[in-house]
Amino acid sequence: MTETGTVRTGPPGVLARLPGRLPPLVADAALAAALFLLTLGPGRVADGTGFALQTALVLPLVWRRRAPRSAFGVIAAAALAQWLLGVQLPADAALLVALGTVTARAPYRSAWAAGLVAVAGAVLAAARWAPEGRFLASAAAMTAAVAASALLGANTRIRRAARAERLARLERDRDERERRAVEEERARIARELHDSVTHGLSVVVALADALGHARPADASAVTARIAETGRQALTDMRRALGLLQDAGTDAGPGDDRRSPPGIGQLAALCERMEAAGLVTRLRVDGEAAGVPAAAQLTVHRLVQESLTNVLRHAPKGTRAEVRVSCAQGAVTVEVTDDGRAGGTGRRGSAGSGLGLTGMRERAAAFGGVLEAGPRPGDGWRVFVRLDPGGAS
Repeated sequence: MTETGTVRTGPPGVLARLPGRLPPLVADAALAAALFLLTLGPGRVADGTGFALQTALVLPLVWRRRAPRSAFGVIAAAALAQWLLGVQLPADAALLVALGTVTARAPYRSAWAAGLVAVAGAVLAAARWAPEGRFLASAAAMTAAVAASALLGANTRIRRAARAERLARLERDRDERERRAVEEERARIARELHDSVTHGLSVVVALADALGHARPADASAVTARIAETGRQALTDMRRALGLLQDAGTDAGPGDDRRSPPGIGQLAALCERMEAAGLVTRLRVDGEAAGVPAAAQLTVHRLVQESLTNVLRHAPKGTRAEVRVSCAQGAVTVEVTDDGRAGGTGRRGSAGSGLGLTGMRERAAAFGGVLEAGPRPGDGWRVFVRLDPGGAS
């Protein structure tokens, strides 16, 4: 049982589990046996009393780390009995070992008390067994041995505390990195949800408005478009929420949760915008196959958010044009519209939320700087140049 009040720094049992190291109890038992045998010899333990004192001095070292104060107290009592009986034994060295353990592991008050007891024992031993005229020298030598043992124990305490502090600092750093990673992941998922779901709902709202003015013959087509857009929005939301899942429910037709949208899906995106009432023209130059999937997703989201802003804020009859150029080492995206510049204010509201802010963050992840503002005359322009090879 661990002694109450014993100082423990660092995870218990870590050193014992390291390869090549004995468990503490086994190591302390081996130390006690070695000290017993080294101090046992002809002329040292002459009778049963001496043997009992020898055992009482050395045996408590087996529990020196589990109960350092109790082990020191038993050894000190055995040393006092030895002094009273006038039996001088080399096994007194066990008291120094116990003192070092108390200094290293017990509270400071107990360490000071053990040190004073050891110094008193050194003075008493010198008074009884020092040669004639050598009391001061013997007392000084034994006191120096006591001080050395205490200093070694204090050094062990300091090193253990420093190691525990390093471990704690590493754990704090690891927790901080994990916290930042969680925040970044939350922000990324929030952008995905905003870009995909806001786009889908904006298209649904536009189609629903159009449904009220549609001819009966066209109503079924508009309704089908609303259902298709709603399903796509749900698919995008499931993808955003399940980015880290390796498997999910069985995928149905059109369910591409495992393949994020890219440049190849821009045509379908423009068709949905056309159905919602925004005339959109798409032009893609270069080979999109050489663009990484993450960069393609960024291109898709930039175009999606730009067209959604046009659909939400520009007047009816606005026409939009999307130009994507894929060249070696760079991808440029430009989205323009000819809506009346009722001004800068009609698009500025997007920058206060996750709209333009999220677009800027996406662009910055690939070394791009988003340019968004009114065109000369009428309309709005969004432009960005991405560097897929320099993703941060």
